[in-house]
Amino acid sequence: MNQVSTRQLAEWLDTTLQTQRIKDYCPNGLQVEGRDTIRHIITGVTASQALLDAAVQRNADAIMVHHGWFWKNENPVLRGTKRRRIATALAHDLNVFGFHLPLDAHPELGNNAQLARRLGFEPDRNDDGTPVNFGPYDLVWRGRCEPCTLAELGRRVGSALGREPLVLGDANKLVSTVAWCTGGAQDMMEAAIDSGVDAYITGEASEPNFHLANETGTGFIAAGHHATERYGIQALGEAVAREFGIQVEFLDLDNPI
Repeated sequence: MNQVSTRQLAEWLDTTLQTQRIKDYCPNGLQVEGRDTIRHIITGVTASQALLDAAVQRNADAIMVHHGWFWKNENPVLRGTKRRRIATALAHDLNVFGFHLPLDAHPELGNNAQLARRLGFEPDRNDDGTPVNFGPYDLVWRGRCEPCTLAELGRRVGSALGREPLVLGDANKLVSTVAWCTGGAQDMMEAAIDSGVDAYITGEASEPNFHLANETGTGFIAAGHHATERYGIQALGEAVAREFGIQVEFLDLDNPI
């Protein structure tokens, strides 16, 4: 079985995702160092206890996730679930890789790029071929969908992601232009409205989204934080497998949020 050194993989991931480009809410890259050599990686959305346990059961050398550990302003004390998770990684010599905003933002492997493929959106592009982005850290994407009503778009999103979304606004509104940002980006709706699109898609919803959708005429779809962020980590894992010829296995431990 092929293998790669932990250091080599960490350097490749940092370079590929340009982890130093974005100031994030957490460290990106190798968050917990385990064994020196990696042959088998388990990928998932979140570094939960369930994912760690699955990695141990499968004799994996590392986990690689979108939602890792050590978030800004969290309690640094190692107690409860935090202690158990870290203890599991250390006891089994597991490497823990986490990539948050750099994975959202990547123009090919990222969550937004992959969601566009999953939903059949055609991103707007600049003259150099890069996607047209806006909002904080240029995380929001803009593009076009097959023309339909807002209600029909909601059904298409639900069918593609396997989860019924929350759809706010005029169900009969015709939609042909969309903006999207995966995960908990409901606060970026006003930036989407300002961009002039017909509808905005993200993972979660907050109370103001209801009023903005009804008062501005811009449709809003909350398709699930977990559901919208499953695809970037899969694409990254597939890229690692191609680059190094090692085993990479994605586990979709469902989360209704």
